[in-house]
Amino acid sequence: MTSIRLPLLGSAAMALALAANAAGAETIRFWTTEEQPERLARQQAMADAFTEATGNEVEVIPVTESELGTRATAAYAAGDLPDVIYHPISYALPWVEAGILDPDAATDAIEDLGADTFAPGALEIAAFDGGYASVPADGWTQMIVYRKDLFDEAGLEAPTSFANVEAALEALHNPPEMYGFVAATKVDEDFMSQVLEHVFLANGVSPVGPDGFQPLDEAKTTEVLEFYKAIATASPPGDLYWDQSRTLYFSGNAAMIIWSPFILDELAGLRDSAPPTITDDPTSTELASKTGIVTTFSGPSNPDGAAWALINMFGITGDASTDDAIDFVKYSMDQGYVDTLSIAPEGKFPVRRGNADDPEYFVTQWAELPVGVDRKAPLGELYPQEMIDEIVSGLDTAQRWGVEDGQLALASKMINSQVVNRVVRAFIDGQIDAAGAVAEMNDELARIR
Repeated sequence: MTSIRLPLLGSAAMALALAANAAGAETIRFWTTEEQPERLARQQAMADAFTEATGNEVEVIPVTESELGTRATAAYAAGDLPDVIYHPISYALPWVEAGILDPDAATDAIEDLGADTFAPGALEIAAFDGGYASVPADGWTQMIVYRKDLFDEAGLEAPTSFANVEAALEALHNPPEMYGFVAATKVDEDFMSQVLEHVFLANGVSPVGPDGFQPLDEAKTTEVLEFYKAIATASPPGDLYWDQSRTLYFSGNAAMIIWSPFILDELAGLRDSAPPTITDDPTSTELASKTGIVTTFSGPSNPDGAAWALINMFGITGDASTDDAIDFVKYSMDQGYVDTLSIAPEGKFPVRRGNADDPEYFVTQWAELPVGVDRKAPLGELYPQEMIDEIVSGLDTAQRWGVEDGQLALASKMINSQVVNRVVRAFIDGQIDAAGAVAEMNDELARIR
């Protein structure tokens, strides 16, 4: 290889520095799960800008996310992996252990960019053996979405804790005009799994530890169960998931819901297929102006709280032209990072906050990127700065079951089994008491391998 590791330079300086390297240019193969045509076009434009700066061509190859694991395993067996893979968090540690990813290359890229420019929670999720399994690229954190105007009128604290949520339920729950919450209760929906993991994490409860299954702490889990029963009791009857949560909040009949940030453009009347109905104008920003969000949420046994996060990463493979792959990842996270985030800003929070010149540069640029489907507007124009800060700060405390202990694969099997969903629903419905619920979850989760 004749390529060199790139210093972090301005675009003009980069072009000059790499002109001499163009003669040894190679094609970088880049797999991406962002395969929608508009998103592919944005990635291709960023790749073209990298080629113009470096002379190295980039082949952008779309891969369906559900097929990513089998494609990568087959390519590894054939010695035909791409250079870089854009992948979800769930693959990071398993792929390093399988030899698919090169953690030394990822660590070099992060150290060159500056580890202190990344959100701490995102780096903790990527951590591996004193370095990093993959380079965190973007992500989002689940949010408690709430009627800030009603909270302010009632003198309530923001719903940052179990206690604050329960106080708000007492003050605001007045069905059918206003439900205090719309909790996820449909046991066969992934939405309930995500919401429950968020609530368990908030109270510092996990079913896995460094050695695999770890029995749920009865006292802490009982606090989780009682809290979840409280928000379910303040919800409409029936099997509820994301659809009812959004519909009731949009109609002005719910004080709090838990949702992903993909609700942010819809709240502001930018998507015709999911309009706010709190007023007669489906394009109104009124509901957005009355809304607050919370990302880091705490229970009584975990006052520091946690944020449930989905993180996507740039993985550099074991078959890569390593220096060229590192250069491409660094470009995608530096000179091309705003373009990377622009693919879907409402769901791609900047895990790299800034650079050496401006520690908040990418956050500032991200807030100015347009969101929406049928109409467009920047998040920074739709929501106040403190809300933008809250959205981004969730990545500081980002967590998932099993990540810290290297047991994400086992935790994912536990979540997908829906054991927790079923037992929590049985507790909510009065079919089992708290001690019995904890014992049943421990018994069933212990069998999962």
